Amino acid sequence: MSFDPAEPAPDHYFSAHPRSPSARRALRFLYRGEILTFAVDAGVFASRGLDPGTALLIEHLRVADGDSVLDLGCGWGAVGVAAGKSTPRGRVVLTDVNRRAARLARENLERNHLTNGEVRVGAQFAPVGEERFDLVATNPPFHVGRAAILAILAEVPAHLTPRGRLLLVGKGSSGIRFYQEWLAAHWSPGVAVVGRGSGYRVLEATAERGDGPALAEALMKGGSLGGPPNGRAERPATPRRRSAPRGKSRTGE
Repeated sequence: MSFDPAEPAPDHYFSAHPRSPSARRALRFLYRGEILTFAVDAGVFASRGLDPGTALLIEHLRVADGDSVLDLGCGWGAVGVAAGKSTPRGRVVLTDVNRRAARLARENLERNHLTNGEVRVGAQFAPVGEERFDLVATNPPFHVGRAAILAILAEVPAHLTPRGRLLLVGKGSSGIRFYQEWLAAHWSPGVAVVGRGSGYRVLEATAERGDGPALAEALMKGGSLGGPPNGRAERPATPRRRSAPRGKSRTGE
């Protein structure tokens, strides 16, 4: 939910130090027969309640007991807490650049009696170094721009175990279909739509372990991560037909 280390103005939920006055509230939701409880606050993503995209992602969260999970951009920790409940013998790492969000996520792990999770502060993958996970789950801030999101997707494979997966949610107005096509073109073996609802899609993707560094390197070199897949040339644009002069038909009849 939060990635950008910069301090934008005005205050945003992906600010490292949000300036919004605190306005804490409590909320809860049902997850696999158990009521989970949370504290949320202003200056953090979804500060008034669980947003529909994250709710859809949680609905399609498949975590085996013993899995390691990264909740990337965790906000107040909804996904990480749900994942922690699914893998009591595994581990969950929640990361966010927003320090207020990180404090809430730590509190929410405790509220739900989870001892297999930890929260780390930092942007993108900096807090996890070279660690690898069976699942990376994220609802990223798509409005930070296509280049930033592609940079994240390019780096994910370097943080996956050999059978690791990415679970990504986004809505149509945020360009989720573009990212679906990009994953299908650049990841191997590919991507599947595992959930839909309220204009959102949940994508599940797997990638070969070596894909990440190559994609990241291509991006750093100004490669076509956002362009045609697999180096194929773009098809030439179809020239527009000129309007016929007034008084004449297009066929000249």
